[in-house]
Amino acid sequence: MKVKEVMVKEVATLDVNDELSLANDIMRLGRIRHLPVVEGTRLAGIISERDLFRSSLAQALGYGGQASRDLMKTLRIKDIMVQEVTTISPEAKVCDAVRTMMDKKIGCLPVVENDRLVGLITETDILLQYLKDCGADI
Repeated sequence: MKVKEVMVKEVATLDVNDELSLANDIMRLGRIRHLPVVEGTRLAGIISERDLFRSSLAQALGYGGQASRDLMKTLRIKDIMVQEVTTISPEAKVCDAVRTMMDKKIGCLPVVENDRLVGLITETDILLQYLKDCGADI
């Protein structure tokens, strides 16, 4: 099975100049753990829930919710995102995606074709496909 058969094609993204608070809102409201970051159509980075937690130093310092949000509005995605992103081709095998995620200890892979983000494959996508293959009702 190929990555393009399992990946999510409609992917929420962020722009490098978006406020960190936007990432927080999208992740919280959409229950999303990974957001690719684009500059135009080019994949520029990725931000995860873990990155967001690390950058929320204000909460660790005892600031309230509004003070923490105000701090997040001063930070840009480009200041927090991981720039060296491991990606995969839509034509790659799903087992190669699994191997890459396990080796790199990451939970998702942006799917890139001709330097353009075309999808995202996550651990959850792979587990759902496994359940389908087992005949489970989803």
